[in-house]
Amino acid sequence: MKIGVLVNLTLPEQLETKFADLKKYGFDSCQLCAWNPALWTDENAVAVKALCEKYGITVSAFWCGWEGPQAWNFYEGQLTLGLVPVEYRSARMKNLCDGADFAKKLGVTDVVTHMGFIPENPYDPAYAPLCIAIRAVADHLDANGQYLLFETGQETPVTMLRCFETVGRDNLGINLDTANLILYGKANPVDSLEVFGKYVRNIHAKDGKYPVNGHELGVETKLGEGRVDFRRFFEGLRALGYDSYVTIEREIEGDEQTRDIIEAKEYLENIIADVYA
Repeated sequence: MKIGVLVNLTLPEQLETKFADLKKYGFDSCQLCAWNPALWTDENAVAVKALCEKYGITVSAFWCGWEGPQAWNFYEGQLTLGLVPVEYRSARMKNLCDGADFAKKLGVTDVVTHMGFIPENPYDPAYAPLCIAIRAVADHLDANGQYLLFETGQETPVTMLRCFETVGRDNLGINLDTANLILYGKANPVDSLEVFGKYVRNIHAKDGKYPVNGHELGVETKLGEGRVDFRRFFEGLRALGYDSYVTIEREIEGDEQTRDIIEAKEYLENIIADVYA
């Protein structure tokens, strides 16, 4: 099991500081998160590859954002997130394809994104066109030799599974964010493995609590202070034969974020060592 951190893509000189910190704290992998297409240049690809080699960092996945508005809640989020909103779909499909092309230059095979609030009802008129759009993006990635990973959260596990079946491509996978399933009130991450475990290709190790109202997501916490049962989760992963990347994500900033990430590394190492002994 390889424990890494989610790192935001910035200019190479700023990214070097982040990679140096990863090395300092004993990490050797990361997911590279990128929301700004202006950074997806050939020059930056060369610079990022050089930094990876210099600091011994493997980019396990490229988390690809998209342009346009975004609201991380249950109301405006329905209208703004992912490929679901028709008015942003074409531009965002291009974002995902362009981001995948950048990732290919880095030698990264897994491209992650949020698809948005995929309709629960397969007869919803928005469902089929969404799946057609996802299929087109998946085909672009397949030509690159890449996988398109859905980040969990905005849909129930069975809705994601149904979408995979409808899209019908072999290069679909899951970036399982342990907290998001709870923050969105969609599922328990332990139980979700029984539905779509075979598709999991990367993990966001994150913790949080269930929503307490119908508008706002639940609250993210440091690992061990939320509702994720990480021991049972890793027992489930072991049963599935998963022994790959686990990426720590802590959605705060500053010194507290650094402290929580360092503590999360030790927390996860202890559990994994016990479960995988």
